[in-house]
Amino acid sequence: MAVNLPPPEAESLLPVGGVRLGAAQAGIKKPQRYDLLLIELAPGSEVAAVFTRNRFCAAPVTVAREHLAKGGIRALVVNTGNANAGTGSEGIRRARETCAAVARLLGCAPEQVLPFSTGVIMEPLPLERLIAGLPRCVASLRPDGWLLAAEAIMTTDTVPKACSERLDIAGMPVTVTAIAKGAGMIHPNMATLLGFVATDAAIASSLLARLVHRIADASFHCITVDGDTSTNDALVLMATGSAGVRFATGDELGFATLEEALTRAARRLAQAIVRDGEGATKFITVTVEEGRNQEECRRVGYAIARSPLVKTAFFASDPNLGRILAAVGAAGIEDLDVERVRLYLGDLRVAERGGRAADYQEAEALRIMREPEITVRVALGRGDAVATVWTCDFSYDYVRINAEYRT
Repeated sequence: MAVNLPPPEAESLLPVGGVRLGAAQAGIKKPQRYDLLLIELAPGSEVAAVFTRNRFCAAPVTVAREHLAKGGIRALVVNTGNANAGTGSEGIRRARETCAAVARLLGCAPEQVLPFSTGVIMEPLPLERLIAGLPRCVASLRPDGWLLAAEAIMTTDTVPKACSERLDIAGMPVTVTAIAKGAGMIHPNMATLLGFVATDAAIASSLLARLVHRIADASFHCITVDGDTSTNDALVLMATGSAGVRFATGDELGFATLEEALTRAARRLAQAIVRDGEGATKFITVTVEEGRNQEECRRVGYAIARSPLVKTAFFASDPNLGRILAAVGAAGIEDLDVERVRLYLGDLRVAERGGRAADYQEAEALRIMREPEITVRVALGRGDAVATVWTCDFSYDYVRINAEYRT
């Protein structure tokens, strides 16, 4: 059960001019579930993306990078149930064949198609089933298909993840709509997640390429469920230009408003992934402040957020908070002065001057840890930098879900 994450309503997801979406039940892993998505983009759309840094990156990631560098992208194709990762040269061939099949149906070049896959690693992609499902995707293409699209890319997710917003920029309506999937294998360096964010503003290619990195750093690079980085992760930012508002440099009036909206959408989806983390029962915000730089604040935040001992304590609502101090001390800051470190659980001061705070009350800590949403705050006493990461607890169900994943 996701933590305070209701499913999106179809009517809340606004069409983005220049984008059509279609989904099909291709039987890639399981029958009678939507597992194939096609996103068609109008000519002239710009696309930018960031991908996993896992050296065993999946075949579709390799092909998508190659195609993206050539520009002129007209379509994205996404399958679930099979990652097409750890599949060698044959996996590359099948990813290319997927693009060629889409191109034949849409009347574009194979290099104008970006492939994405998610699911089991080291299994051959069932190409015949995928290609057989593509005509049904094309037949169902529609501008208001965002909710079904969000459902079609789910794997172990329990809730589809999508959001939408309409802005007023220079008197013109501009739309941002986004979907994502992910519940496990979530950690930065593209955390398994896929995210697709679209706007009908026009954004120049070079600006869009910088923008997608900034958005990722403020959202999907701030989450962890289990500390594992997938082979298939990608965040894609699409700008169709149909709204009549154009940004070439980022200095134009209204661009900051658009960037804030795009970042807001990505952050909502990133947090939704954590709220729907495999087996999650708690949503945990970890803020590290008073660091010398943001990098060390994030290092400490992740040391806490990915610690199995910390995460299991939160699941049990057990205020065994010395585990958090241990994680801070093991974060690799060699000159950390523990006498200056302060630890808070919510507004409750837990530790200071190297030990338990004089007014700490375990009963109050127990009350806080029983809540579904918890904030941990660490002050390092070293400077002015701050960083926030989001994580969840580890429950029995996390083990069960991953032990049964292939069955």
